[in-house]
Amino acid sequence: MADANVLQEKQGSETGAPLDSTRTDEETAALEIGEAKPSGSGLPAVTKKLEDIPHTAFADPNYYKVVLSGEGEIAQRLHTILQKYISTKDPKDRGVFRQQIGSPYWQFLAGIARKATGKITEPKKYLLRFGILHPTFLNEETRDFFSRIIVNNSLSAPVYYLDEWFNAIGTGAVRNSTTDEAQAPRNDSQIRLQQLLDKAMGKRDGAKGLLIVKSDERSGLEKNLTAHTATITGQGGISEVPGINACYNDTQKRTFIEMQELMRQLLKTDREMGVYLRDLQQAEEDVRTLQDKIAEASETALVVDTHAVDAEFETIRQMAKMTIGRQGNHFPILSGEYFRCGPQDIGTRENVITQLAWIESIDPEAFCRIYRNRLNRIVPYVVLLPTYGDMGICWEPFERSNRATSRGRIALPMYSKNLMTAVLAAVGDLRWQVAKEKASFYWMEEGLTGNYYQWFTAQKLKGDVKEYFIQDYMLWITKESEGTQKLDKEIRGIFWRYMPFAQSIKDKLKTRSYVYQELLQRDANRALSDGY
Repeated sequence: MADANVLQEKQGSETGAPLDSTRTDEETAALEIGEAKPSGSGLPAVTKKLEDIPHTAFADPNYYKVVLSGEGEIAQRLHTILQKYISTKDPKDRGVFRQQIGSPYWQFLAGIARKATGKITEPKKYLLRFGILHPTFLNEETRDFFSRIIVNNSLSAPVYYLDEWFNAIGTGAVRNSTTDEAQAPRNDSQIRLQQLLDKAMGKRDGAKGLLIVKSDERSGLEKNLTAHTATITGQGGISEVPGINACYNDTQKRTFIEMQELMRQLLKTDREMGVYLRDLQQAEEDVRTLQDKIAEASETALVVDTHAVDAEFETIRQMAKMTIGRQGNHFPILSGEYFRCGPQDIGTRENVITQLAWIESIDPEAFCRIYRNRLNRIVPYVVLLPTYGDMGICWEPFERSNRATSRGRIALPMYSKNLMTAVLAAVGDLRWQVAKEKASFYWMEEGLTGNYYQWFTAQKLKGDVKEYFIQDYMLWITKESEGTQKLDKEIRGIFWRYMPFAQSIKDKLKTRSYVYQELLQRDANRALSDGY
């Protein structure tokens, strides 16, 4: 595994992608002074959460038969155990059959996952997507709600239901999730082209973001130069000689020197813009070329990698176990017996995007990594799991071979007790892992994780430091952002610096308490000390 990681790091440097992905103490100071804003695409606005007219798939009396059809002996085995589970009256026997459902169900689901890369019947798709094996396991009101969930990803967000995720994996649109076991290399040319396209699009977005930042910087310099020009041309006349302008005063003469420096900065910024513009044009050309090649390859044949789907299915199963936890409800089928979610707490694509956007409105750097000393916003892949878990997880903070522009991966249970808590846990996990991977061997000493770990050990706390961090992150977003002080003073200071609130929230908090006024003063002191 260590050798594989070394190879991946080497491949990352060969592609030209910087290995830095989040800030060190020095980068933090530099960004604070420069007041950098994240560049890159944000989350789409959700204007519609449900369809007006429901589909009729759950009203089909043959739904259950269609789900089981064509799946061989494992389908019959699942059916037999399920019948025993439903018909038995003895609570002990029912508990035994409930435990026995898990293994054959996941084997059965693996066969359906392979079919997700092609045309799949609606019942099989909704089993993968929502865990609905039999519509009668749900009451009429719940069935109506699920039949109104928007089917297609019209928002073009990287949020996937399971059937969509397996399709993307099998066709090579998304690479397999990283595991501790070495994966067999995938040599299919179409899959390789898709991976190259992902990297090219990342470089394009990064270059575009840098170009926008430099353009704004140049506009600011131009406004400053215009103001200096007004100062020079604003001298008065000579009273003794009407119609003659007075000589330049000392302030105006100093302005000439300042203008020379401004023009030097303008030329420097303009040259940098030229470089970024050429980078953007080259990246766009690369994207178009790769898109044409992929389209050409698609016209001939679409190669589906079933081995990749099988490997990803096992990874997904591990993700599901982690979101549920040891003490959680591992029953794999959506049933009214366990389903307790309100409409806003079901992990639909639209609800999850809404929650992610809310978090980002408070923590604007939640999905950011540093690229050429600029913050680049990269929203992670989100996989929606039809489980009863309560906590979302970050499976992978970014690709090891492309730390600059690749997406991370988080998994969310769809039927949690509280969707906001589940999403916050996943984003907190992502925050921790990105910072830890960046700091590498020094994660206990530097940056966000280093400062938090040192506080953790000083307090002589026991347990998993990451779990403590995630719980504190939840308080940071839900309580501290509203001015309710729930965190230790030292932790508040660490979070304020490394996970700053949006400026509008900072401005609101400074009126709430001296505690936040003091933190704002620290920001000002760091800026004045040139990168403390």
